[in-house]
Amino acid sequence: MFETARFIEESREALRDTDPQAAVRELVASAVAQPGPILRALGEPTLAGVHTLHKSPELTVLNLVWGPQMDLHPHDHRMWAVIGIYGGREDNTFWSRAAGGLTRQRMKTLEQGDAVPLGEKVIHSVRNPLQQLTAALHVYGGNFFETPRSEWDVHTLEEHPYSVQHTMDAFEASNAQLRAMPAGSRG
Repeated sequence: MFETARFIEESREALRDTDPQAAVRELVASAVAQPGPILRALGEPTLAGVHTLHKSPELTVLNLVWGPQMDLHPHDHRMWAVIGIYGGREDNTFWSRAAGGLTRQRMKTLEQGDAVPLGEKVIHSVRNPLQQLTAALHVYGGNFFETPRSEWDVHTLEEHPYSVQHTMDAFEASNAQLRAMPAGSRG
């Protein structure tokens, strides 16, 4: 059974582990292994969005819902993260810094039940390739919203300071497209 308050408390306790990211990964893996309890606790997603479950200087827990065929520009976190998919799929493209921008390194698909760690230096972009919402638990080893970091222009790969508003605008644009879709075609 997934209980939001308990998951947050266990994630906070995991920060005291000798390898907090591995300890959090185990918690996330256990949670996303069975999506039913998460859906009962958090509700069936109906729109794309970034829903903050917990935020402190040392830990952020998000319920993140990607819209159908939503793309998010390359960005970094500058803190470790664990991503667990409890519905749908996300395709990650990993990048490395290069003269004048970024170089594409590899791709990784995350499916329902996957829980993967991302290192603090990872740069990635994300795409939901499905015609339905994709839902995930994201746990970060820091304050996701207040840590200075970078994002890159999707066309020029030019680096800019990360903008929370720019990211929220991408989710709202996805919701505008979702609302315009006929109800029967939303997957």
